[in-house]
Amino acid sequence: MSETKTANTKILVVDDEPDIRDLLAMTLRRMKLNVETVGSIVEAKKCLANHDYQLCLTDMRLPDGTGLELIQFIQETQRKLPVAMITAYGNLELAIEALKRGAFDFLTKPLDVERLRGLVATALRLDQLAEASYDGSLKLLGNSASMQQLREQIQKVSRSQAPVYISGESGSGKEVVARLIHASGPRNSSPFVPVNCGAIPLELMESEFFGHVKGSFTGAYDHKKGLFEAANGGTLFLDEVADLPLVMQVKLLRAIQEKSVRKVGSNEEIPIDVRILSATHKELAAEVEAQRFRNDLFYRINVIEMKVPPLRQRRDGVPLLIEYLLDKLANNWSISKPSIESNALQALKDYDFPGNVRELENVLERAVTLCEKNTIALGDLQLQNNSATTQVAASSESVSSTDDDPSIAFGRLDDYLAEIEKRVLLAALDKCRWNRSAAAELLGISFRQMRYRLAKLNIEE
Repeated sequence: MSETKTANTKILVVDDEPDIRDLLAMTLRRMKLNVETVGSIVEAKKCLANHDYQLCLTDMRLPDGTGLELIQFIQETQRKLPVAMITAYGNLELAIEALKRGAFDFLTKPLDVERLRGLVATALRLDQLAEASYDGSLKLLGNSASMQQLREQIQKVSRSQAPVYISGESGSGKEVVARLIHASGPRNSSPFVPVNCGAIPLELMESEFFGHVKGSFTGAYDHKKGLFEAANGGTLFLDEVADLPLVMQVKLLRAIQEKSVRKVGSNEEIPIDVRILSATHKELAAEVEAQRFRNDLFYRINVIEMKVPPLRQRRDGVPLLIEYLLDKLANNWSISKPSIESNALQALKDYDFPGNVRELENVLERAVTLCEKNTIALGDLQLQNNSATTQVAASSESVSSTDDDPSIAFGRLDDYLAEIEKRVLLAALDKCRWNRSAAAELLGISFRQMRYRLAKLNIEE
């Protein structure tokens, strides 16, 4: 931050304890920032009416009200002004309530000076963000009311540090939303680290998330940085967070609350500064009800919920997505952009896409591979028109048909069985709207077996 920038930056501190006010003012002035301190809501409102501020820090308990009231007032009168709450240590419920009401972030007493500096630096970067800091036309395509609302939500939550839970069906674009939140916020110059919580073996989870020191267990030949450290200063995206085992949920909750991690084999706490975004295709509230997901962790990561609509509820975006994905394929494969016949385009518009955007991308990749003269015809799409149940039955019938004519598999038994297995897996996934856990249950196999089979047959997850 330049001298000129800081010289024009003014921070409002609202706290009725002189010692806290002095500590905050001294720390901020050492950052070459202008500081004004007051001890009540009435004084704060007068200052806000007469001056422009780039950040407000407010205590929770004030002589004439609460910091929550001041946050509400700022949201109603100066929505773009970031305000951070200062709460007593352990009062997490109030901190979360402050975030829900629009607070940028929170600090706990006793104040950690380094965390204060980090919070202030992040908040002041909001001024450097353009009004529209991402090009949604490339990612969130469509003009339906649900998509317009989603864009507005992204713009709003990107200015906060509150944890966001992104819900939606598999393949609907939850990671895209997470990346846009990161790219639109003050952490956009720092790492965005995505992790699929369902893809990490249980015995490696703690090491993956928190890192380990050399010699801490068999195979730990060197020090390793964990995902939290890798995302320090940026955003950690926990995809399929509902797949975390309960024992790991406890450790994750502690890391989020304490804003520090301890590597496997170490006694040292490492401070971390990350924003947590999470997502799952499962109903997380139902997982809590079934006692498969901790209520306290759910409460902590679900401060703000965003719903990504399935593709069938935003059909107006399908033609735009097709154009975008065909451009992408042409660029990636170094070919001229394929065209698409009108009846094929209409079929895609009418299709429900149980696998959402991911399925559309897979359909187009297959069609581009199969099409003649670089033009996609209806038959190239190979859309699944029958119900998933019919497909499973048909696949089963095709297996039994080998009893009548076993020669069909002569010389290609492995390939033939793989084709049957792939059809059955795709049918089960379609029936369960690409919910892998439900598809595995339908087929009578474990979730890990399902993952293995999908990987073996190159079926996109």
